[in-house]
Amino acid sequence: MAVDRRRPRPANRGRRGAVAVGAGLLALVLGGCSGLGRTAVGPVFYDTEKKDHVQVNSPPVKGCHRFGPQGAVALTNDTLVDLLAYPTDDCSGGSIYVSTMTSDVVAPGAGPWRSYSFIH
Repeated sequence: MAVDRRRPRPANRGRRGAVAVGAGLLALVLGGCSGLGRTAVGPVFYDTEKKDHVQVNSPPVKGCHRFGPQGAVALTNDTLVDLLAYPTDDCSGGSIYVSTMTSDVVAPGAGPWRSYSFIH
């Protein structure tokens, strides 16, 4: 009967190395993606004063977004992020809070919303 004289190798050594490498790669991937433009995931719908119905799909979370030249008189936020609607083109001035999966309309006599931003 032959005797195996090789030194036994610990079974966990290879797994521990693979886990360490995997964790390092995961950290690199997540860190690298964090700078990419996150989106609000879902559509923003709005109506203009001329009754045009507009859909914006998954707009970026960062920045100020314009509703277009006519503005918006009705708004539905079907994204996963709450938003603020503004009466100005540059997301300044008084705002209206529109939470995720809700709608709002401009007050009677008020002008249209001109821009929006997300709360993140």
